[in-house]
Amino acid sequence: MNQMKSEPMSGEAIELERTAPRKRRKLAILLSLPLLIAAIGLYFWLSGGHSVSTDNAAVKQDIVSVSAQIVGPVSEVAVKTGDTVKRGDVLFRIDPAPFRVALEQAEAQLAAAQLQTHQLRTQAAGTGGDIVGAQADLGIQRRALSRQAALLKRGFTTRSDYDDALAEVRKAETALADAQARAANAGSAISSGEQPSVAAAQAAVDKARLDLAHTEVRAPFDGIIANSDRLQPGQAVAPGIGMLSLVRGKNAWIEANFKEKDLERMVPGEAATIKIDAYGGQSFKGHVESIGAGTGSQFSVIPAQNANGNWVKVTQRVPVRIAFDGNPSRPMIAGLSAYVSVDLDSAK
Repeated sequence: MNQMKSEPMSGEAIELERTAPRKRRKLAILLSLPLLIAAIGLYFWLSGGHSVSTDNAAVKQDIVSVSAQIVGPVSEVAVKTGDTVKRGDVLFRIDPAPFRVALEQAEAQLAAAQLQTHQLRTQAAGTGGDIVGAQADLGIQRRALSRQAALLKRGFTTRSDYDDALAEVRKAETALADAQARAANAGSAISSGEQPSVAAAQAAVDKARLDLAHTEVRAPFDGIIANSDRLQPGQAVAPGIGMLSLVRGKNAWIEANFKEKDLERMVPGEAATIKIDAYGGQSFKGHVESIGAGTGSQFSVIPAQNANGNWVKVTQRVPVRIAFDGNPSRPMIAGLSAYVSVDLDSAK
């Protein structure tokens, strides 16, 4: 039996056989690319509703601008920027000499008012003796008048002597009335307890002591000193003008400004992940503490006015306060940029 010999393939057939696998691979890639895109979109669609995030966030801390409560030149600066202080520590001192003099003057005025009050009490006590003496004198004059009246009836005295005795009685009555009036005035001056002049002088002493105490400006709470380099001895200070800043180092939080559409399911207590740019994106755990009562634009100095025909709707952002869970392992510096992601299904 003769073996059949295969005919050699033509060049066109060989080329077709070589390109067929490449076409199939290309077709497979073209078909798989839309499927991959659809799968990625489906993943983000399914998982995207479980969390919201924003990079419009920053570290916040309680910062107090410390100012003096009296006017005067600085005599000593006891701290510098970066120092850690405790509540009640002296930050700087104001020259106390003028306030010591004012206290001495107020104390002298208080002593004068107290002396005047003592004199009034002494005078009030003395008027009691005047009344007793006037009453005794009036009794004597009345008895003398009675004798003159009896003698006048018998004809043993003159009308002139009787009139003189009557005049003495009237004089004694007037003296008694004067003594009683003086006693009433003295009694009313001291009957209300503390004298108004003494109270006013005591208030002046208290104010002078308070002003002297305010020459030492102390820390209102534990914290870290900032912006103290501009405060120098000899510099004049006045109430209401901040001289340095005090930062409460252990009470940092994150203020995250979320888009208004992100707040639909956000409630306090939901877990949050915080990343701080300054620390290489290191993550910290936290939770939603509160949601702002208004958008950022509502608290601006000049709120936006939308009552016009050219109004353009702009997505608003609402400040959300994010608290750290425990103490962060790295120091939180006010103003550091942060990224916050909130898990909407994790309310505590």
